[in-house]
Amino acid sequence: MGSNSQPPSVINLPTSLEESRITALPPAAYYIADVISDEEEKAILQKVETAPKARWRQLTHRRLQTWPSDLVKNTLLDSRPLPDWLEQPVVSRLLSIPVSESEPHIFTNSPHSRPNHVLINEYPPNTGIMPHKDGGAYHPVVCTVSLGSSLCLNLYKSKDDGAIDPEPVWRILQEPRSLLITTADLYTEYLHGIEPLETDVNMSEDTIVNWNLLRSPELYKDGLNQRETRVSLTYRDVLKVSKLGGKLGPMFKK
Repeated sequence: MGSNSQPPSVINLPTSLEESRITALPPAAYYIADVISDEEEKAILQKVETAPKARWRQLTHRRLQTWPSDLVKNTLLDSRPLPDWLEQPVVSRLLSIPVSESEPHIFTNSPHSRPNHVLINEYPPNTGIMPHKDGGAYHPVVCTVSLGSSLCLNLYKSKDDGAIDPEPVWRILQEPRSLLITTADLYTEYLHGIEPLETDVNMSEDTIVNWNLLRSPELYKDGLNQRETRVSLTYRDVLKVSKLGGKLGPMFKK
């Protein structure tokens, strides 16, 4: 059975995002298998796990952290920068990879030219999230770093009557230490979700759209991925930022 016994990784950034494009998807989505190293993954997970208790919000089956703060009416109230451990190394690498000659990085055309908000989700095995869109609070670029375990992200399309087609249109496998970037129509027109499974099944070159970009496709040659606890860091640029700055009280202090 497939597992998460991933080989040690080194940072392996492309010279441009075009090298990492998921060509089976509508423009534009990108997958980088080794955006951070083993040591960096462990250091970030340690910061996540030791965050103040007030940082965690407990949902029915999972929990999450929001940095630097929650949104209120689609507005980021805390305009302070992200803490160093969320800036380095991820943001610096996001801003170092050109999209094209005229677009130095994926956030070049966003209002703040960089991500200013991070959502941290923890997904134990058999935990998922319903198909959804991220809404209008953000510039339509989503950068997700996966830590700890692999799982499949499903992309869905609404039917003509507005209902969600229960069968995913595409499946993306997100490995530990990987970066997935979705933009444009994939952000605005499609929904994304994670099925609550212990094991991802039926995985192959024919069913996983980023198979050719995976670090370790051989781990899933039996078509299975036994999930462990996966932590995701979702980087986005909130369009509206309040000028209140740091007047939100001790709960939001770093």
